[in-house]
Amino acid sequence: QVQLVESGGGLVQAGGSLRLSCEASERTFSGGAMAWFRQAPGKDSAFVAVIALSDGTTNYSDSVRGRFTISRDNAKNTVYLQMNSLKAEDTAVYYCAGSRTSSTYWYARRAYPYWGPGTQVTVSS
Repeated sequence: QVQLVESGGGLVQAGGSLRLSCEASERTFSGGAMAWFRQAPGKDSAFVAVIALSDGTTNYSDSVRGRFTISRDNAKNTVYLQMNSLKAEDTAVYYCAGSRTSSTYWYARRAYPYWGPGTQVTVSS
């Protein structure tokens, strides 16, 4: 099994920055993909960003493209989400998700068998 550990959530002012981290326990996890989803109260979970751990290929939701950057450190089995120019609308619980294999449905929750517990990001304005 794979367990994910998240860190870096907190309170930040609008226009500010925050970096989230997600570490996977699986040592051979580098062949798959890791992603970030977020969910605001009363709303569905939404895709944020994904990275292929093999070559670093990334994709983003339209709402965060140009502001957020996902990156990885395969040696540490860790993925980061650098969030810049934060808006109040970015307030949500952010979840790290992982998969040992690649998928053409990288934007879908069902592509990721492993999930972290979530970390709260609150943007004040």
